[in-house]
Amino acid sequence: MEKILVIEDNKDVNQMVKETLESEGYLVVSAFDGIQGMNLLKQGGIDLLVLDLMLPYKNGDEIVKELREFSNLPILVVSAKDMVLTKIDLIKLGADDYMTKPFNLAELTVRVQALLRRSQPSKKERILAYKDLEIHIQQKKVIVNGKEVELTAKEYQILELFLTNPKKVFSKANIYESLWGEEYLGDDNTIKAHLSNLRSKLKKANPDCDYIETVWGFGYRLMKEELSDN
Repeated sequence: MEKILVIEDNKDVNQMVKETLESEGYLVVSAFDGIQGMNLLKQGGIDLLVLDLMLPYKNGDEIVKELREFSNLPILVVSAKDMVLTKIDLIKLGADDYMTKPFNLAELTVRVQALLRRSQPSKKERILAYKDLEIHIQQKKVIVNGKEVELTAKEYQILELFLTNPKKVFSKANIYESLWGEEYLGDDNTIKAHLSNLRSKLKKANPDCDYIETVWGFGYRLMKEELSDN
């Protein structure tokens, strides 16, 4: 659960923001002056800061400047100041986004979600591996024998279908309906052409290895071999 710190001296506004973000499932901590807020930031464990500018004891731009000396925490500034120069100066200091009071709570929530999403490390890419062949799922990239193989969209989809279901024998109808999403009406030439081209490209990348086998009378499948999913 992400933890958000709201530094806002207006108790009503602070409580309103707190309740709104808590309703979205966030853990929210409130501070009502700059020194209190800065102390909480130094303790760590905060995932995002919602920050007013006009604060007692330590103002918002000082907090932004000081925070950036030790943290890349996302900062959403919320202020009654609507001057373009103020926004530019705050962004230069290190703020990530800026909203002008009065603001819409739904918009604030969306901006908070966007900042948190951008700040999170990207997920480890899923890779399907078989023999010396790798499919990088997110990148839609195929590597064979250490070299990238250029496939058409349908060739890639067939290969991913086999690696995702390594023990299954696919009839021509299975392949057609899985990839085209339509009823198979006996168009053997389409499936055969894509499979032939796919096999040819894989064979060219590694002439010593076979990846897809024909199961006579049934269809096609991945050659029997242990498959790993990293």
